[in-house]
Amino acid sequence: MQIIPLHLDKEIDTSDDVSEIILNLSEISDGDILVIAQKIISKQEGRIVNLDTVSPSLLASGIGSQYQKDPRIIELILSETKRIVRMKNGIIIVRTNDDFICANAGVDESNVKNGFATLLPLNSDESAYRIRKKIYEKTKKNVGVIITDTFGRPFRMGQTNCAIGVSGLLPILDYAGMKDSFGKIMRVSAIAVADEISSAAELVMGKVSKCPIAIVRGYSFNESDNSSKELIRPENEDLFR
Repeated sequence: MQIIPLHLDKEIDTSDDVSEIILNLSEISDGDILVIAQKIISKQEGRIVNLDTVSPSLLASGIGSQYQKDPRIIELILSETKRIVRMKNGIIIVRTNDDFICANAGVDESNVKNGFATLLPLNSDESAYRIRKKIYEKTKKNVGVIITDTFGRPFRMGQTNCAIGVSGLLPILDYAGMKDSFGKIMRVSAIAVADEISSAAELVMGKVSKCPIAIVRGYSFNESDNSSKELIRPENEDLFR
């Protein structure tokens, strides 16, 4: 298996076509998986906010004062949030409007001009589908597309890349009902393939190397119309919320 980094020399904006950029940077093969950082999708889709245009509410101002955070950022976090899961030690964990559990609802000031912040795409699965569809139309090559963001993890230090948008591949490989090497029937083993591919790609993408796209080549995946929502644990199965 190969993981091939694609470096960009320009800032992405709403006039760009991400699928065209990918095709200009590399020759695509059937069965490739394109791993794309959320940040360039958000920029291309106009999900970038000038903080001077944000008017904090009383709630945002109160939380900002308590946590020593910019109340305008807090206001954006609240606008992207269905429910606050935890607030402690300056950390705000929320359930986003798209049902992800993450810090700050994905609102981020990194890799963007001072005074601006990016929001998560409105529908990352749809964004992934559009890129996959355009690439097929232009090349007749079938690929998988994963849009990623960096999430923290309960009980583990450090962050990992996770899939927040998936198109063309099965996000979870379920081994339930299969026999292990001793002939025992497995009952609960289900591997989050899309997340593992995202994390592997992060090893070449990094955060400061202007490499927001990677091609994962040589991994045999199951084609599927399933979305990233399959990766979200239902609340009735969640022991920690």
